[in-house]
Amino acid sequence: MTVNKDQVAGLLLAAGGGRRLGGRPKALLTHRGRPLVEHAAEVLRAGGCTRVHVVLGAGADAVRRQASLPGCTLVDNPEWEEGMGSSLRAGLHSLAGTGARAALVSLVDQPGIGPEAVGRVLAAYQGESSLVSAAYEGVRGHPVLFGAAHWAGIAATATGDRGARAYLKEYAGAITLVECGDVAQPYDIDTAEDLVHLE
Repeated sequence: MTVNKDQVAGLLLAAGGGRRLGGRPKALLTHRGRPLVEHAAEVLRAGGCTRVHVVLGAGADAVRRQASLPGCTLVDNPEWEEGMGSSLRAGLHSLAGTGARAALVSLVDQPGIGPEAVGRVLAAYQGESSLVSAAYEGVRGHPVLFGAAHWAGIAATATGDRGARAYLKEYAGAITLVECGDVAQPYDIDTAEDLVHLE
């Protein structure tokens, strides 16, 4: 069967308020001379996602003003303070009815993950029942690909900052792990100390 990668939409979760960074929205941290959200959206495109939905929350108006996100669908998550789960729900909801058969989810605060990792996870897509995750020395990380058959179950269990963790734990046996440790580093930008990772 030939699999059409255009059926996979990139879903960038960029709503975080950067609580441990003094309340600076993570999307607007500067990386390589531009907002982190621009870099992250471009990584999804360069990795093969022709459609990209970006979930905004903290500082959404400022992100719209300051970041250049041409061709991206911007999704507001008014409940962003509840944590990543609410952004994942908002993003999956925004894909309903678009014809997307899978969502490739990445996080705005992981600039060490580039197009190579996105491309590897995308290449493992088989259809609506796919569950694929990047792995780093065998440990599950991001990006993660959710076939549309899983969206309702994920949305029902995505609460707080856990995102899809509970769902992925339940379906661990169904996940295709794709090793990316040789091409990406899965650190997060969470605290002031982590800012050394930004260029």
